[in-house]
Amino acid sequence: MAQWFECKIKIDKTTADGLIKTTTENYLVDALSFTEAEARITEEMRPYISGEFKVDSVKRVRVSEMFFDETGDRWYKAKVNFVTLDEKKGVEKRTASYMYVQATEFSKALQNLMEGMKGTMSDFEVAAISETNLLDVFKEDLTGPESGAQA
Repeated sequence: MAQWFECKIKIDKTTADGLIKTTTENYLVDALSFTEAEARITEEMRPYISGEFKVDSVKRVRVSEMFFDETGDRWYKAKVNFVTLDEKKGVEKRTASYMYVQATEFSKALQNLMEGMKGTMSDFEVAAISETNLLDVFKEDLTGPESGAQA
């Protein structure tokens, strides 16, 4: 099962009026540890950034599912409650799961979430969907030479 880490990097950007402003950008990476997450975000960002940048923080994020849509340019976080019945007490129990959905807009995020959940056997309800400030998500490439896959 994938472990996801939110990585914040600080980078100096030149504004339209020529001033240099330090900004923070958020990314999500698939990694085995905090150390690997920091190394991966550094490796992923190096080709896109000229000059220095700093990995400001790395934190583990609870993610049950990731729904990718290559046409989407935004990431949404969805809280999905799985509903079960406690037969002893006769009440419904809700267990929250958090999922990330890539989409172009809110309605497409809901559509992509529902499409991804189509084969789910459990009853569920979408409790919330909100746009995140993630700029990109870097999933571990399991087709590379380190995965043992044959070319």
